[in-house]
Amino acid sequence: MTSAAEPLTLVLVGPMGAGKTSVGRRVARLLGIAFIDTDKRIVQTHGPIPAIFDEHGETHFRALERETVRVALEEGGVVSLGGGAVTDAGTRELLRRHPVVYLTVTPEAVAERIIGGGRPLLAGEDPLARWTEIFAQRRDLYDEVATVTFDTSRRPMQRIAEEIAAWRREQR
Repeated sequence: MTSAAEPLTLVLVGPMGAGKTSVGRRVARLLGIAFIDTDKRIVQTHGPIPAIFDEHGETHFRALERETVRVALEEGGVVSLGGGAVTDAGTRELLRRHPVVYLTVTPEAVAERIIGGGRPLLAGEDPLARWTEIFAQRRDLYDEVATVTFDTSRRPMQRIAEEIAAWRREQR
């Protein structure tokens, strides 16, 4: 298949609360392409993510996620991955053929974004400490798959989206 026949695709990765969904929707609108949130697709097909974790475990969830990512990449568009998608080697392999934007964020900026978000891995007494621990574990994996990195900590999401859309247009 020639690259001209492949759909325009852009993948967003990063930790929970980095803004993948809000930035992704804006980037898709700016590029005139579909927006796909893989977590939302999993919920539509398999039910709430916390229930999947509780009933079947993280390994099962990651397998569902990998297949959802594969299908989304085939469809094309702006594809927003869940924060832990990069922990699966198969998912990382799927990303190698696509431009990947790593959205990063500081713990200070993410603190207000993650409270009360129904995120199963952040359940417990200190969600920010847990977020920091998870981010530290995954940071190298984000770097591994990233084509480019944008920090969402202190700038308007619309401006970040405009910069990402401009960057993607240059990649054609």
